[in-house]
Amino acid sequence: MNYDDQLKHVTVLGAAGKMGSGILLLTAMEMANQSLKPENKNRSYELFAMDVSQEGLDGLMEYLRVQVQKTAEKKVEALKAAYAGKNGLTEDADFINQYVTDVLAIIKPSTNLEVAYNSTLIFEVIKEDPALKVKIFKQIDENSSNKPWFFTNTSSIPINKLDIDANLGGRILGVHFYNPPAIQKLVEVIRSKQTPQEIVDFSSIFIKNLKKIGVSSNDFAGFIGNGHFMRDAIHGISEAFLLGQEMPLVEAIYTINRIGQDFLIRPMGIFQLIDYVGIDVCSYILSVMQPYFPQEDLRSPYFDMLIAQGIRGGQQSSGAQKDGIFKYEKGKMVGIWDTNLKEYVAIESFQTRCDERLGDLPTTHQPWKVVNFSPEKEALLVAYFNELRTIDTTGAQLAKYYLQRCVEIGKELVANGVANNEQDVNTVMLTGFYHAYGPINSYL
Repeated sequence: MNYDDQLKHVTVLGAAGKMGSGILLLTAMEMANQSLKPENKNRSYELFAMDVSQEGLDGLMEYLRVQVQKTAEKKVEALKAAYAGKNGLTEDADFINQYVTDVLAIIKPSTNLEVAYNSTLIFEVIKEDPALKVKIFKQIDENSSNKPWFFTNTSSIPINKLDIDANLGGRILGVHFYNPPAIQKLVEVIRSKQTPQEIVDFSSIFIKNLKKIGVSSNDFAGFIGNGHFMRDAIHGISEAFLLGQEMPLVEAIYTINRIGQDFLIRPMGIFQLIDYVGIDVCSYILSVMQPYFPQEDLRSPYFDMLIAQGIRGGQQSSGAQKDGIFKYEKGKMVGIWDTNLKEYVAIESFQTRCDERLGDLPTTHQPWKVVNFSPEKEALLVAYFNELRTIDTTGAQLAKYYLQRCVEIGKELVANGVANNEQDVNTVMLTGFYHAYGPINSYL
């Protein structure tokens, strides 16, 4: 089956969720783009948006309309070429509206899993629960005569396990989009032991057409992205509790978070990133990874404590950050959860003391936003880390040790066969986590 045929009948499971809606949007536009090619004028395309939440589906189409409109406005000249000769289209708005109409016409919302039975390609973006995924895969496969391909968005569960447990015979591929899919460029691709090359080849074309960057990860729980992030998080927590022996834990958490964000020039510190992903999500990923890495202690009693106290982080459906380790007001961190007091402690009550303890940043320091988007990024980073190595403040010491651990984690991913090479590790951290530099660089 060729590329266009494989895209004729597609289902997205979990389509109303944040990840699902993004993948649905990208897939719908790709299907519409294929339908506009002259050679496909007689093909019909159907994309079933399946979700158990009718309420979620009710708001989905309006979200899609807005997003498709924004995309269409950016590529109006290409749309004019694609719709050349179509009657009634003269103004820019005509071409934009026609494209929006065509994309939305492909999408068919449903709360019934049965709609997936006729699909040739299934995108699975449901809860990170292997038993539930396997149950759904088996139900679809047993009721389908199409031998569908299953693209799972899991961020941690080994693909080979899903393949064997669902008896798919290799018709499955890990296609891990990063959050939010419509914006993030990275897609991790993970094959099972039986996944045929034609499925991998199809995914490569699909990812390229979406203007994404695909990176192959080997099939180890957590893959490259969470493999690095989770170990980074464990290190950050360990460092905070170590510092917590000589200062209040909330101050230690603030300190380590600032080390990551400011001293290591990241878009956010490790504890803020944990909040963004969700404490319960991070805890679950660790529980998936632990059995596959028995030589490591990947448990986090701190996460267990937070969850037991009702602190979970994550995001609202609007994308706004929920309170987690930090309390947020208008997107700004204003408090840190004290697990002993079981309440938030205002950051302003201890911030000055912590900053004075850390000492000044190197004189060559520039914030992440400046460095990451500068045409002179490499030179800025070289100058900064050269200076950091010469400084002996508490902040510089903590940063250098943290940085050393990040480099070690990256190299271990390659040595343990999770990543194929160092560049893949760097690409994942640069594109998936928006770091200004990969962890395996000569100037570090």
